[in-house]
Amino acid sequence: MIILFSLLLNATGFTQQQKKLLTLEQVIQLSKEQSLDAIVAKQRFRADYWEFRSYKAKYLPKFTLNTQFPQFNRSIKKYQNPDGSYSYIEDNYNTTSVNLNMSQNIGLTGGQIFVNSDLQRIDEFGSDHVYSYMSSPISIGYRQPVLLYNEYKWEKQIEPLKYKEAKKTYLSNLESATINGINYFFDLLLAQKNLQIAKSNYANADTLYKISRQRYKIGTIAENELMQMKLSYLNAGADLNETKIDLRAAKIRLRSFLGFNENVDIELISPDSVSTVTIDVDKALKFVRKNNPELINYEQQLLEAERQVAKAKSEKGLNASLFASFGLTQKSDEFQHVYENPQNQESLNIGLEIPLVDWGLGKGRYKMAKSNRELIKTDIKRSEIEFMQNVALKIMKFNLQDDQVEIKKQASKTAQRRFHISKKRFMVGKLDVLDLNDASQEKDIEKRNYISSLRSYWINYFEIRKITLYDFFNQKPIKTQFDNMIE
Repeated sequence: MIILFSLLLNATGFTQQQKKLLTLEQVIQLSKEQSLDAIVAKQRFRADYWEFRSYKAKYLPKFTLNTQFPQFNRSIKKYQNPDGSYSYIEDNYNTTSVNLNMSQNIGLTGGQIFVNSDLQRIDEFGSDHVYSYMSSPISIGYRQPVLLYNEYKWEKQIEPLKYKEAKKTYLSNLESATINGINYFFDLLLAQKNLQIAKSNYANADTLYKISRQRYKIGTIAENELMQMKLSYLNAGADLNETKIDLRAAKIRLRSFLGFNENVDIELISPDSVSTVTIDVDKALKFVRKNNPELINYEQQLLEAERQVAKAKSEKGLNASLFASFGLTQKSDEFQHVYENPQNQESLNIGLEIPLVDWGLGKGRYKMAKSNRELIKTDIKRSEIEFMQNVALKIMKFNLQDDQVEIKKQASKTAQRRFHISKKRFMVGKLDVLDLNDASQEKDIEKRNYISSLRSYWINYFEIRKITLYDFFNQKPIKTQFDNMIE
């Protein structure tokens, strides 16, 4: 039955054509290059990049061409005659216009400067077709919406910080993709090891059950010990079938994560050891303060709170708006004369808003913004302290893990050696079934514990890389060519 089940399970593998042997280093690299997590991280960064580009574009000259053709009107309207009486006349005309506009925001003041050039033609229809032109060859103006609060000033501080955070977040997300890839790697590696263990246990259980039957026939063991060996044999067969299913599921998960199709059969090469490195806590914390996107976000939150305070303060006091322009204009019944001897055209508009009685509304908003700023400061300070403490503890724990890996490696070898000795003693009748099973279980546990220690080592190392954005093995910051990512 076991053999038949194995044949049915392996039959699905006949369509797999390409076997790919992967090391941990290769899985790490593939996780950063082609995993779904890496692709999502790249797209999110692109969105942040174009948001930053949009902010930068606000401070570049903007050119706009506006045309209106036609604007036709035909109606009857009321008209006052020279003698004071009223009558109705037909109004029938068409307007055509072309306008070229250049504008640019001024970050220093929060205002906007603009230059216009305009040409219009009016056609009046009736018994006679009459038309005329009006031109404004050039008009220069300045618009200052609010004098006490400069939105552009705050954007100039916040938007570059947001883009810096976006860059660091992208690098951090790549490290997260690596961590996920490492987890999938060790899931499959453990499944491979479990299959090896199950095959070995099944073969041992088969051999020991046959020996036990011979020993039972000659009366050297009791029937309950024989039944115990038979039970071990049956359980080993069931475990073997389960590990084959677990192995296939682990392969599918890693294959999907790395973006391979179903024709790729992945097999992993187990890392024999870990790279030894001791991370200096103080040095690592410096990189955290410099590179960690979460701490950059704290800085952004403080600036946002300061902006809200400045905005609330401006709204509770006097506000003013200014609009001024100077240009040239001319009209003519002939197009060739519409630009001759242009006349001056000026405009000036100053608006004031002075709150007289608002029943404390403006003052209340200002006080609320200040209180919110202090609350954010307190929360950020507490969060930053806790964050840095956790980072320090994680680094200190990691610095002990290479010893833990070596201990688990030696423990696995020792447990394996103990099982071989126990197996030999059982075969010559010097060890009972319970002690043999105990040695077998301990052997399996220590093999799995060794893989678990390898997983913990690499996961913790890349978590520290994610937090610091620093490669401690090669002693260099984690960087990438951001320009190559923008299409």
